[in-house]
Amino acid sequence: AWIGTVIYKDGHAHHFDGAKDLFKYLFDLKRYAKGHRVEDIARIGVTEYYAVKRIDARKAWFVIGSDVLGPMGRELIPLASRADAEEFLRDHQGKRILRFDEVTREVIAQLD
Repeated sequence: AWIGTVIYKDGHAHHFDGAKDLFKYLFDLKRYAKGHRVEDIARIGVTEYYAVKRIDARKAWFVIGSDVLGPMGRELIPLASRADAEEFLRDHQGKRILRFDEVTREVIAQLD
């Protein structure tokens, strides 16, 4: 239910146990994906919390600091809409709502 995926234009794919590890990978492609570049990425998917279906990570809303833990502990929780993210934040004592481009190395480090 927590799966994240990066799919490259050449069909190569990397799968992750949650959005947190997916972002760690994206922040250090040279280490984790030798020979691949950000420009080579075709799609980035995350599993939406409520519907448990794949959504475009670049369009997702992420809640951090909630009482919901993923497979690796504290996690970014992907939601499909701002309204869903606000509801989740209220229901699960979340701290912040972020868009894809607002997730930084520092945000990820705070979750570890």
